[in-house]
Amino acid sequence: MLNEISNWISNNYFEILGTLFSIIYVYFSIKQNILLWPLGIISSAIYISIFFHSKIYADMSLQIYYVIISIYGWYFWLHGNKKTNNKKIVLKVRKSSYKQLIIIALSILVLFLIISKILIYFTDSEIPYWDAFTTAASIVATWMLAKKYIEHWIIWIIVDIISSGLYYYKDLYFTIFLYLVYTSMAFIGYYQWNKELQANSE
Repeated sequence: MLNEISNWISNNYFEILGTLFSIIYVYFSIKQNILLWPLGIISSAIYISIFFHSKIYADMSLQIYYVIISIYGWYFWLHGNKKTNNKKIVLKVRKSSYKQLIIIALSILVLFLIISKILIYFTDSEIPYWDAFTTAASIVATWMLAKKYIEHWIIWIIVDIISSGLYYYKDLYFTIFLYLVYTSMAFIGYYQWNKELQANSE
């Protein structure tokens, strides 16, 4: 039994490592700790390799996007805050307007259509539509995190639940665990950010 566990760990250590970095990344997202961005870069680099070997190409491309947006988010959280009378105003949690929500929904739809066509015609993906949807929604949600829009947590809840099903289909069992943890943490994240949002509005 111990040998089987040891062999499983040795065969899946890369996935386990990516899982650990990713969980810490989400924890720091909830706490709005800027260390989430370098951790995001590391975990995304690991999952680029994992998804490539599992032929989940849209998610692999998404991890490349995560590396880029993490660099942007890191810079924005450091230098993107406004200044009034030479006093720095820290970026706070905020709600999207109705107009922004429509733009967000349309952006996800357009990205979904583009990505699904790419997967169907240019790859051997077995799950092009589901892969395209989670990728499109994740692209938009990560940009919303960089801007501190609270609704990004709602998108993550949907994406994480669907992704758990995809990874079950692909036998990525430790990653299923990761995404179930993600789902729980997304609920917590929304709750925590909403508390801050309510406090800021008082």
